[in-house]
Amino acid sequence: MSQTTRTAPAAARTGKGLASGQLGLLAVVVIGISTIAPAYVLTSTLGPTVQAIGTYLPAIFIVGFVPMFLVALGYRELNADSPDSGTTFTWVTKAFGPFVGWMGGWGLLAANIIVLSNLAGVAVDFFYLFLSQLTGSQAIADLAANKVVNVLTCLVFVALAVWVSCRGMKTTKTVQYVLVIFQLGVLAWFVLGALAKLGTVPEAQPLAFDWEWFNPFGIESFSAFAAGLSLSIFAFWGWDVCLTMNEETTNGKRTSGIAAAVTAIAVLVIYLLGSVATIMFAGIGDTGLGLNNPDISENVFTAIAGPVMGPFAILLSLAVLSSCASSLQSTMISPARSLLAMGYYKALPERFARINPRFQSPVYATVVAGAVSAGFYTLMRFVSDNVLNDTIMALGLMICFYYGLTALACVWYFRRTAFVNARSFLFRFLFPLLGGLALVVVFLQTAVDSWDPAFGSGSEVFGVGLVFIIGVGIIALGLVAMLLFYRRNPAFFRGQTLEQDSPALVVPE
Repeated sequence: MSQTTRTAPAAARTGKGLASGQLGLLAVVVIGISTIAPAYVLTSTLGPTVQAIGTYLPAIFIVGFVPMFLVALGYRELNADSPDSGTTFTWVTKAFGPFVGWMGGWGLLAANIIVLSNLAGVAVDFFYLFLSQLTGSQAIADLAANKVVNVLTCLVFVALAVWVSCRGMKTTKTVQYVLVIFQLGVLAWFVLGALAKLGTVPEAQPLAFDWEWFNPFGIESFSAFAAGLSLSIFAFWGWDVCLTMNEETTNGKRTSGIAAAVTAIAVLVIYLLGSVATIMFAGIGDTGLGLNNPDISENVFTAIAGPVMGPFAILLSLAVLSSCASSLQSTMISPARSLLAMGYYKALPERFARINPRFQSPVYATVVAGAVSAGFYTLMRFVSDNVLNDTIMALGLMICFYYGLTALACVWYFRRTAFVNARSFLFRFLFPLLGGLALVVVFLQTAVDSWDPAFGSGSEVFGVGLVFIIGVGIIALGLVAMLLFYRRNPAFFRGQTLEQDSPALVVPE
């Protein structure tokens, strides 16, 4: 282990050298909501999801919530037994062995890298939109379409997010309280404004509220259902950051699990209110403000903010920008601490396990995560004409992969105690099993469908859809990387640093 970790005072640090007891339940929930970024998710997924399943947005959000919540219950059980910032990597390794565990960790890292690049992309769009609205100059908004300007601005955003993350949890907590409160306040204003202006905007095609929107069986085909569900799962992704912070949370064994569940439920309520209000106001037509209009599908709020909020539309742009910025920063937590754990257990070079003594945070791992996400975004911006849509749909694949694997790891890890009582049967076997299998099915269906370029933006490489190449290709790349690290770091892969019987870290109460 690193020298910093070995010499850290036990009263102030966890086993890996992270500062303990910095976060309470409210702080963890706020950071969890920040990572999910409801304002960003709504504007970037409403269009693609409506294109897949029409008015059944509320239904697909509820259906997407169910497996995610079931998986969250499995996460909670694993966290209570073996709290560790490595989460998926550590738990899957203990359940299925080092090779599968390494791929689980790779899936988590890949998902975070993809979403970090996507968050930065949306932040760039809304940054220039905000400046355009502020100055009244359309030319400023058009700068986001300039690939060079876009990429350079993205790099600045990523650098700022890395800087805040490197300064530790105290700085992160302060930033997140401000940005999340503002984001949710403006979203509430938007929802009330949309409902108040029903039928008053000519470009909109309002719809009367219908309980049928909550019926998932009304979706026409399983492929459409799977596509919508994949996007819905992406919409809930990020609550697991609550578990990633378990070593830095007061009573992390209990608090982190509760925070994950509270975060998921709170976000579901936000999505239902936001989606219903948007459908009722704009409708699902393919012209004007209709949610099926391809010209506005990538960032729905860009088009409908003005008609809903009038001169205060700039606040919605600023809310989405703050949502992206806050999530961009808080999302750094998961890959940085996963890299820290992989370095700690010697699945990666030991330098990833270094803790900065001043800020008590994994600075090296954070910088690496930020650099890779920036590089990925730069590549995708020049390859795809619709980078946001393609990366969101590919992200659904990665989420299903590592969440599903973790849920099934819970089932296998607790197999000897799953049937000792009713609680163990439900929370350690049945719920995570159902959640994990549901995500596996969605992963397989989405992988098959995404082979067709029409599944995403139409971008392709040798006739193969870019969504498939991003999602499945990254998993294949992980296999290659694993073999390379196996040759350089054989101790982990031989079960010498982490196995099922390895004692759990002592997380201070």
